[in-house]
Amino acid sequence: MRIVIDTNCLLVSIPPQSEFYWLYEAFKSKRFEWVIRNEIIMEYEEQLTARYSGNTAALVLSILTSAANATFAEPHFKWQLITSDPDDNKFADLAISENADYLVSNDKHFNDLKAVDFPNVRVIDIYEFKCILGV
Repeated sequence: MRIVIDTNCLLVSIPPQSEFYWLYEAFKSKRFEWVIRNEIIMEYEEQLTARYSGNTAALVLSILTSAANATFAEPHFKWQLITSDPDDNKFADLAISENADYLVSNDKHFNDLKAVDFPNVRVIDIYEFKCILGV
């Protein structure tokens, strides 16, 4: 299963005491393939550093970028489907170009995609993803 994960879901999955730590555990046990691109890695780094620390950001990104079930890709086309927060298009464009099974986000801006018939982007929240994984 190929997944694009929004920054807000990554951030809540970091602390071992978090109710969302299962996301890290599922990734570690190769339950899904995490699809990423350079622009997303830069956002992850910025937000991880702001919320946790530079050391934590470096560790998380090292684990993510070196994992066998992480795939780097760069979209060749920008759909620009999210108008309420155009910065979120980097996630949607990647999900479309890489034919991701799901884009996991708790961000309401991705609701813009529900009004789009084509291309289809299946946006689910972190709770739905947990149910799909059965964890």
